[in-house]
Amino acid sequence: MTSTTAGGNGNGGSFGRFWAMTIKEFIQMTRDRITLATMVGLPIMQLFLFGFAINTTPHDLPTAILMRENTDVGRSIVAALKNTDFFEIRTVVTRAEDMDELLKSGRALFVVEIPEGFERALRRGETPSLLVAADATDPVASSSALGALSGIVTSALANDRQIEFSEPSKPAFSIVQHRRYNPAGSSTLNIVPGLLGTILTMTLLIFTALSVTREVERGTMENLLSMPIKPLEIMLGKIAPYVLIGLVQALLIISAGFFVFRVPILGDPLSLVAATALFVVTNLSIGYTFSTIAANQLQAMQMAMMFFLPNILLSGFMFPFAGMPGWAQWIGEALPLTHYIRIVRAVMLKGADIGTLAYDTAALAALMAVAMLIAVRRFRRTLD
Repeated sequence: MTSTTAGGNGNGGSFGRFWAMTIKEFIQMTRDRITLATMVGLPIMQLFLFGFAINTTPHDLPTAILMRENTDVGRSIVAALKNTDFFEIRTVVTRAEDMDELLKSGRALFVVEIPEGFERALRRGETPSLLVAADATDPVASSSALGALSGIVTSALANDRQIEFSEPSKPAFSIVQHRRYNPAGSSTLNIVPGLLGTILTMTLLIFTALSVTREVERGTMENLLSMPIKPLEIMLGKIAPYVLIGLVQALLIISAGFFVFRVPILGDPLSLVAATALFVVTNLSIGYTFSTIAANQLQAMQMAMMFFLPNILLSGFMFPFAGMPGWAQWIGEALPLTHYIRIVRAVMLKGADIGTLAYDTAALAALMAVAMLIAVRRFRRTLD
């Protein structure tokens, strides 16, 4: 009898202890708001991103028209392209130099060239060529659009009643495709530059997200604050080593891409270094902000992963950026990885420089400034 009573009245007492422990864990879970938000928010975020934002069929691709002649047929082709979901006509140019600049800077993914004498050749029953230059650094986006282009132009010419063909079975025109920067459509040239930004984002966020919380948990933060050093100096001093680590990581990845995967570096290496430094500091500042919000290292890790998920899905690394709806593209534009991937691909594959990529460089610098400002303010508030 004595042993049974001491053991908690047999099975009933055992179940009571189990139930009490379960209630205790539920209470503790509800008090840890960041962990609870991660458990609930992460699957919902994945559902919405994969269900609504991710689309492997791109649409509204930035397109320019190189108009060598201003004719009715040329205007019909432009109108037909405007009326589709695949292409969004951004500008009409008349010089080949403008076409090269648009493609290199990323302001246009396609340039449709209507050559001089195109309408006259159609009227004579010849088979003129319609020239298309496509930015093939994203093979998925370019292949889908190029496949749809022939049917769009054919429909436009068929609706133009001013042109009659003597041989209806004969093709009215041919499309000459020029896949710029990636003629073979190699996925390696698309993935490796994107992996550079993705790996840096993941590692740097985790490194710095654990930085402050580790100091607090170990009790060494008070020792740092008792020393004659300002909070801002503490933050910059903790970030500085990771800047070097990030640059070393970037060098290793770029070297492996160049020597192992044969990914060229056609642009200015200094531009690549400058953009990488901007990107590294931006991610370190964001990770540092997470570390000032989190109460422990587990929460800091969870916040870093919550930020990493939309980066990898909405930046254009895994899925075509142009295939996402407008609201998803707005979110993507607010993510550092989106602009960095554009810069890296342009510098390595197109031979561009920072000057050519002014928009993405300015956007990355602005995001870095905002992230550093938030990190500094959060760090001071945490110490107070």
